[in-house]
Amino acid sequence: MRLGRFVKQQLNIWSLLSLVLIILILIPNIIIGAQLFSEPNENWQHIKDYLLVDYIRNTLVIIFFTGIATTVIGTSLAWLITMYDFPLRNFLKWALILPLAIPPYIAAYTYHGIVNYTGVIQTTLRNSFDMTVNQKYFNIMNIQGAVFIFTVCLFPYVYTITKSFFQNQSSSMIENARLLGGSSLGIFFRVALPISKASIVGSVTLVILEVLNDFGVVGYFGIQTFSTAIFRTWYGMKDLDSALKLAGSLMLLVIIVLVLEKILRGRKRYSFSTTKVRPVQPKKLKGIKAWLVFAYTFGIFSIAFIIPLLQLVRWAFMTYEKVLNKDFLILTYNSIYVAAIAAIIIVIIALVISNYTRLQQGLVAKFFSRVTTLGYSIPGAAIAIAFIMIFLWLDTTNKELLAAIKMEPTIVWRTTLVMLVSAYIIRFLAIGYNSIETGFEKVGNSYTEASRMLGSSTIKTFFRVDLPMIKGAVFSGFILVFVDILKELPLTLFLQPFNFSTLATQAYKYANDERVQEASLASLLIILLSGIFIFFFHKLADKENS
Repeated sequence: MRLGRFVKQQLNIWSLLSLVLIILILIPNIIIGAQLFSEPNENWQHIKDYLLVDYIRNTLVIIFFTGIATTVIGTSLAWLITMYDFPLRNFLKWALILPLAIPPYIAAYTYHGIVNYTGVIQTTLRNSFDMTVNQKYFNIMNIQGAVFIFTVCLFPYVYTITKSFFQNQSSSMIENARLLGGSSLGIFFRVALPISKASIVGSVTLVILEVLNDFGVVGYFGIQTFSTAIFRTWYGMKDLDSALKLAGSLMLLVIIVLVLEKILRGRKRYSFSTTKVRPVQPKKLKGIKAWLVFAYTFGIFSIAFIIPLLQLVRWAFMTYEKVLNKDFLILTYNSIYVAAIAAIIIVIIALVISNYTRLQQGLVAKFFSRVTTLGYSIPGAAIAIAFIMIFLWLDTTNKELLAAIKMEPTIVWRTTLVMLVSAYIIRFLAIGYNSIETGFEKVGNSYTEASRMLGSSTIKTFFRVDLPMIKGAVFSGFILVFVDILKELPLTLFLQPFNFSTLATQAYKYANDERVQEASLASLLIILLSGIFIFFFHKLADKENS
């Protein structure tokens, strides 16, 4: 009786902390949702009558074709890497994740610099071959170009998740299919694809959410989508109400995407009837087949990573003397500082909520778990507008209170990093939470329960038993959150305080001012830091799975 009462009291601590955090997470969503039903103004009426159809059409076209392209490329690469042994396979196995280190907006201005009139391709054709080409064939600043950029930057989501599924499936399925006379293509389409549908759909949904969140690519290419519309409505018209309505409309589109994901996943589930599951052993390819597979995989890697990286390195050598100064060091410090602070806070919050949800089973715990992951599905532009409204209200209230007590009214909240870090927490909490929740699932509750039976409180058990066992998951969550914040553009561009810039915002500003060469050094540093962290995450994941 005493043990049960004590455990219940300890759970209340986690419950209270989790409840407070969940309320804070829900506030921006409630604000955006409520604004959809507010009275429209003249600007919104104009947007709805003349512009909204273009926003919807362009956004749907981009996410549809990006989804198709990343599915084809990511799934085919995952299958080839899993099923076959060919030259440089062990290198390409992890190298194909590296395109995630290049933010799409950096790839956008880099490829535009490569293919435009003064770029390396057309310059070489004119100077070396005396060829002048029609400019329309090299114009990527359109929807087709945006789809290309998103595809080469985001296919690793599909590749990584699908490869993990293929590698962990029982080899007996493939062997039985081969014994029954199935060809490689037949096995892929009739066996592998049906059982991996859920993982493919889930990974493509992540790609679509990333596309909906993007502002850099569509902003630089001048494509009218919801993200660019929100930015221009707020900064151009200073119309917060219409920007919130656009954010709410974008959230409705996200909800439709998530509902479609559930429908496409279906209710079918595949599991093994035995615990003795042998991973698939890759088949050795020889001759022309081996080199064809190598050419395809290495070609994708080159287009997605090597080519833009080499171009950025070339530009960096041309401009580093002009760019590398005290201001650049401040930008680097700002980027690492704000990403580290936000990532630490996110990991702490994720630990609190995930520990509560595993200790307290039931509908409330499931609700908390769902709400925690809600922020990642909301585009950064929508979150930014919600936080602008929240902090405008806080500053207004603060001024009124100071005026009431005869003190000088000042603006406090909007001039600090609190607003930016708070938005990061809402946007990226799901990443840290999913990593830590997976860590808790692997270790189970048996050690926690044993510690309680020996008289330790849940707080003491958490720090002395649980936390040491999931330190790998905690570190993985920190790495993933840090990398995403380091690359994040929409939230930072909207919410950064005065005289505060990061590598991401500075690179975008250079590119937007047609100074793409000067943007290269900041871009390279983002890619370098992201690549190093992704490499460590890959090694850590391999160690956890071994």
